[in-house]
Amino acid sequence: MALKATIFKLELQVDDIDRHYYQSHSLTLARHPSENSERMMYRIIAFALNAHQELRFTKGISSIDEPDLWRHADNGEIEQWIELGQPDEKRLRKACGRAQQVQVYSYQQKSGQVWWQQLSARTKKSDNFSAAQLVIKNDHLIDNFIARQMQLNCTIQDGSIWLTNSVDTLEASTQAFI
Repeated sequence: MALKATIFKLELQVDDIDRHYYQSHSLTLARHPSENSERMMYRIIAFALNAHQELRFTKGISSIDEPDLWRHADNGEIEQWIELGQPDEKRLRKACGRAQQVQVYSYQQKSGQVWWQQLSARTKKSDNFSAAQLVIKNDHLIDNFIARQMQLNCTIQDGSIWLTNSVDTLEASTQAFI
């Protein structure tokens, strides 16, 4: 019998100073049995960086046809497609053909640079594609943040991200690949 996803409830307050976006989001995340706490936290940060009332978590890891996050227009078109990790070129081409905007957040530092070097020349043709390196600086605290019921505050300014719960602060940063 296959293992089922674990459901997490998240109250996330996003204060994105760069975008002048200040909203609270009540979110439900399904964590696939193969997903670890680190990847789940990167999904939460990716949501915060792109926060929008219509942005949704998808089936993610358990679905080959969906990204980690996406946002649809009222007419059903995909406005935003957000992936984590290092998707292959074929998947990215497909995403660029389906969505108005495609974003990838690589969180594996060393292999992320290699991935980008191999991919960058072939993706310059896509006007709707961007990729960035996402790094949690104090990742030893991640397990302190993961709970079935979470209340987190996220502040974003100048490529820096601070995610706080009632006790700790996670510091992260994002930098676009050049």
